[in-house]
Amino acid sequence: MNIGIFGGTFDPVHSGHLFVAEEVRIQLKLGSVLFIPAGQPWLKVDRVIAPARHRIAMLNLAIASNLEFQLSTIEVERPGPSYTVDTIRSLQAQMGSQAKFLFILGWDSLDELPQWKEPSELTKMCKFIAIPRQNHPKPDLDSLDRAIPGAAASIILLDMPIIGISSSEIRKRVAEGKSIRYWVPEKVAEYIKEHRLYQ
Repeated sequence: MNIGIFGGTFDPVHSGHLFVAEEVRIQLKLGSVLFIPAGQPWLKVDRVIAPARHRIAMLNLAIASNLEFQLSTIEVERPGPSYTVDTIRSLQAQMGSQAKFLFILGWDSLDELPQWKEPSELTKMCKFIAIPRQNHPKPDLDSLDRAIPGAAASIILLDMPIIGISSSEIRKRVAEGKSIRYWVPEKVAEYIKEHRLYQ
């Protein structure tokens, strides 16, 4: 079975995340998409993120209506920084060789791939589904291949509309008392208000 892996801080999860996950699922005929909130994102050590319990709760609310969307707390439960290569290894051990993983990420994150832990090994373990990001140029796969030999063969540049919603903008809007209606699912907006997040 082909399984989409959608990792991220999800602080908070928003409508853009859900659109991307569903579009990738449909275009690539995935059996499911697994949302994996980061425990301690090693690339975001410079900012405070909402406690994992809140991010997990919001994700559960956001994906509840889609039977093909699932949630894994594998990174939250693991102590220390969250590294994708460790997560994929754990998922392979859990699900066996019949599971084929396709890791969903933005063009901006793909450019950072050479900085990730064990990138060469990672490109052998899963495919990377790279999606367009606003104000970010199309990745240079030749350059990436020079940095990680053979990486380009593991990358699929998927064409889809760019959704200009970001978690950072949502946090800013909440802090400024602005509406986030339609930026996030209704139940997520209610949760943010009820728990006074990002204020």
